[in-house]
Amino acid sequence: MARRRRQEEHENHERWLVSYADFITLLFAFFVVMYSISSVNDGKYRVLSNTLTEAFVTATKSDDPIQVGEELRSLEPQIGELAISQPQDDSSLSDPLADEQRGGSQVDTKTLDAIQGELSEAFSEYTDQGLVNVTRTARGVEVEMKSNMLFESGSARLSREALKALRKVILIVKPVSNLINVEGHTDNVPISTVSFPSNWELSAARSASVVHYFAKLGVDSSRMAAIGYGEHRPLSSNDTDEGRRNNRRVNLLIMSQELGEDGETLPPGQGDFE
Repeated sequence: MARRRRQEEHENHERWLVSYADFITLLFAFFVVMYSISSVNDGKYRVLSNTLTEAFVTATKSDDPIQVGEELRSLEPQIGELAISQPQDDSSLSDPLADEQRGGSQVDTKTLDAIQGELSEAFSEYTDQGLVNVTRTARGVEVEMKSNMLFESGSARLSREALKALRKVILIVKPVSNLINVEGHTDNVPISTVSFPSNWELSAARSASVVHYFAKLGVDSSRMAAIGYGEHRPLSSNDTDEGRRNNRRVNLLIMSQELGEDGETLPPGQGDFE
């Protein structure tokens, strides 16, 4: 048998092409990923950013009232706030007036002058700070409360300071039968968010939040009304920061009219309480 001659294997000098091709493929994939990361949907990013900001800011509220120079419209409330945000649970609140009523004792009648005196005394601390003003008007007793002690900027959610202040009002007005109007006012700085397309909605939502809280702590819902005036009833000129601060407010009006047992509105002095 003829011996087959073994040929010398030919050495391949082009093996580097395989590694080079793999490297080019990986490099191409890397740049594709980098390009996709850099193409961010600005609209979706802003919605996510605002939602996270609102969630974390709300969770870290301070007990101190928030002093602001002007209404900031940068934070858009969560969509859930479209239905007016409910205040925190105050089921543990000790209400001596409710305890008296449950015990069947007769609560003393109060005149509007007496109500004004009690409110003035209860809010003396806030009055000294220029946050609350209690006056007697032709319509009744009016408690003017600045918005920066009640709400975050651009929000209708009651702050901790607001809950503390409003409880003082509730303890005074709960046992009487006078009608209560809650009137929301803003400055003329435009607002346009998912929850509040204009200042009409913001002012109405703020007054409704106060009414909801009163009802939650036992004030008869049929006695109350929530009204939003927007920027259309200013106290001061909106041309200055100070004027805009004065115009951002919520007025609680304890009216001279009373609610009768059958739900009808009675003239002053005709109800159970004068």
